[in-house]
Amino acid sequence: MAAQPPNEPYRGIFALDRPPAISALPLPPAEMPLFAYRRLRKRWRYVAVHSDEFQICAASISIGPMNQCFWAVWDRQNQQLHEGSSNWSQIVRPDAGRLIVADGGVEMDFLLDESAGVEVVTPYQPGWAWTRKQGGVAARGSLVLNGKTHLIEGRAIIDDSAGFPPRHVDWKWSAGIGTADDGRAVAWNFVTGIHDSPTASERTVWINGEPFEVGVCEFADDLSKISFSEGGQLDFHSEATRAHSQNLLIARSNYKQPFGSFSGSLPHAGKLQSGLGVMEDHSVAW
Repeated sequence: MAAQPPNEPYRGIFALDRPPAISALPLPPAEMPLFAYRRLRKRWRYVAVHSDEFQICAASISIGPMNQCFWAVWDRQNQQLHEGSSNWSQIVRPDAGRLIVADGGVEMDFLLDESAGVEVVTPYQPGWAWTRKQGGVAARGSLVLNGKTHLIEGRAIIDDSAGFPPRHVDWKWSAGIGTADDGRAVAWNFVTGIHDSPTASERTVWINGEPFEVGVCEFADDLSKISFSEGGQLDFHSEATRAHSQNLLIARSNYKQPFGSFSGSLPHAGKLQSGLGVMEDHSVAW
């Protein structure tokens, strides 16, 4: 019998001091069932590494028994977007503490200084969904692109998600890294449409690695900005856009995810000196 979903959303440090209603769920590191609450399990791990020269993302995704993975590299100096995906081959291996991609002539191998991260559990009757976010994680490694090896040091966003959300979900999301005007290292994760309760949400700003929850935010329809209930605004300057539509019968997806830079101000951190990251507009039926 499937565990009873919690009555209220929960936010805490990953796997630390979970209350009884949350501990009763099969949350990571435990294995979730493939099917529960009349819904297929959805699970993914997404890693994005940002540096002045390259913006990189890669993910491994499963929807019930179906698997998919993708990667993308935005070469900011040469203004070239490279990407690949597969529904069959394991070209992306986003393991704990490491990201490995091997797809033809493109190879990546990054070490990630992971932390506990912030976890959120949100009830979506009759099911629930879980996510763990890490922001500003130190990343170092190599990228082989067009026959040339690049050594890269940057900072990463890591998104681990799983659970049994509603079949139809539309969300807007942004995650990135940067430096505040006073020199502090910052990172962020903002969303509407999923894990976006007024409190105990996944909305987070990290300042020198310390997470702070952020109030309700609003995305412009064209993904040009995010405004915050605390005041302030983050402006996005798109450089290259990943976009994809797919219909795999048990799942349909339509999204766009531009890479780019950010300016403006963040809750808790204040004005940005610099910022790099992504925006996303995603609609799924899964």
